[in-house]
Amino acid sequence: MLTLRVGLVLLICLITALWMLTPAASADEKHTKIAKEIVTAFTNRVRPLEVAANLAWWNANITGKKKAYQAKEDAQNQLDAILADKAQFAGVKEIKESGEIDDPITKRAIDVIYLACLEKQLDEKLLKNLTKLGNEIEAEFTNFRAKIADPLDRKKSIMLTDAEVRRILKVSTISERRKETWEASKELGKVVEPALKKLVKLRNDAAKKLGFANFHAMQLHLNEQNGDDLIKLFDKLDELTREPFTKAKAEIDVELANQSNVKVKDLMPWHYHDPFFQEVPGVFKADLDKIYAQQDLIRLCREFYKGIDLPIDLVIEKTGNDFAPRVGKNPHAFCTDITRDGTDVRVLANVVPNEYWMSTLLHEFGHSVYSSINIPEKLPYVLRTESHILTTEGVAMMFEKMSKRRAWLEQMGVKVKDSKAFDETGTKMLRYQLLIFSRWCQVMLRFEKGMYENPEQDLNKLWWDNVEKYQLLRRPVGRNAPDYGSKYHIVGAPVYYHNYMMGELFASQLHHAIARKVYKGADPKTVTYVGNEEVGAFMRRHVFEPGRTLNWNELTRFATDADLSPEAFAKDFSGKR
Repeated sequence: MLTLRVGLVLLICLITALWMLTPAASADEKHTKIAKEIVTAFTNRVRPLEVAANLAWWNANITGKKKAYQAKEDAQNQLDAILADKAQFAGVKEIKESGEIDDPITKRAIDVIYLACLEKQLDEKLLKNLTKLGNEIEAEFTNFRAKIADPLDRKKSIMLTDAEVRRILKVSTISERRKETWEASKELGKVVEPALKKLVKLRNDAAKKLGFANFHAMQLHLNEQNGDDLIKLFDKLDELTREPFTKAKAEIDVELANQSNVKVKDLMPWHYHDPFFQEVPGVFKADLDKIYAQQDLIRLCREFYKGIDLPIDLVIEKTGNDFAPRVGKNPHAFCTDITRDGTDVRVLANVVPNEYWMSTLLHEFGHSVYSSINIPEKLPYVLRTESHILTTEGVAMMFEKMSKRRAWLEQMGVKVKDSKAFDETGTKMLRYQLLIFSRWCQVMLRFEKGMYENPEQDLNKLWWDNVEKYQLLRRPVGRNAPDYGSKYHIVGAPVYYHNYMMGELFASQLHHAIARKVYKGADPKTVTYVGNEEVGAFMRRHVFEPGRTLNWNELTRFATDADLSPEAFAKDFSGKR
């Protein structure tokens, strides 16, 4: 570590000396030259460690082995040590604050490096403790399985994967079995609660040492977002969605009550088909799962993305075609770019042939085509990534919606028998999904904000207060359990969830822009992209190729000719053009 720091100090001194010995250049040219040298030096140090950390992270998630998680922790510690280098940070900070870099790409690269290093300007022990504790909790998530009594022999227990939990919550008509399964899935919260509370305190301590009020405020700053503006946006979304959501949920509740033979007033959280009521319950005329049960979901994705000239063959190859659930594998789904050069992007999935996983695969492969597969190599390494997490989520969400569209399926060569029923169901599911997910995101944003602002409060109460207010679910009588702790993102992707909702806004706005520009003003509801290579060309030019040279709102304006707003999203859930 000492050698690395001394080396960087000498490099900065050498750059400065060269600057002083070059009188012919202007001040801006000199600062730009220094900035480019710093970007190059940073890339040379960080890139191999990031690749190693990404590979270790992948291996931990596909094996669940203790040794793999230790390797992941070690790799992250090595990367953090470089990002925490105070001499490096001083050089970046000084050149950034000079305000005299005349090359916009280099200036943006310096800004991005500054943000990457800022959160690591802590003592080594605190950084390692944060990584260690987070790593331990993530391992619990990867290896957790819900335990319920065997319905054939109540003296025995069976372990359920995440997919099996969802299946029971979706198909069982027995309320007690649903309740048992739901509660078993929430046991994870009890497992991780003690460590999670320690992690929240450590995160807040780190944020305060860096001059922020709390970890939530720091994360927003690092992601180039303003907390006050964010709450105003979500307050507006609350206002827009409250009434239509209430009406939609009332319709859903009638069907759910009939399914489980209970009264509407007796519906509880375990009647809603997924553990958090973030998905649309399957209560409609057509069962979309039936048509996907006979399909090869990976093949459909491969053909769809090839047809819009955004092929995913290399992603499938790098993933090793490993898409089935198995022991030791993280039970969820994600996409990760290992190298940022287009040669190694992978998708983790646990595919079951149903609509949920068709949607999920379209989503994750949507991330993959945004990753450096389609970002130019000419950009500096630090800018060879998505503009923002909300823009990559938006792209993924835009594509995932196709799984509920009959026109998309039929254009993909899949015959839909009862087209009228499918259309009715798919249309309602798309509309209700936007409303349901919007309300769920309100819970996550406001819970995490409250948790980091006051971690000593009754977090169980805070969680259910938000669930009742925004999702209109009844808290189980007498229940006092850390159910919030069973949501992975609170540990593994903190202060992230609001970006999903902003991604939904971006998805709607981008889809409307494609309908307007590529399809010459077509009704957005009729646009499916299938076989249209112009869609891929539009995405490359207007979304992918800028990489991170533009911040999220600059990219939104560049791609859609407007700032991010709820306008297109509201049209989508209202059914208007």
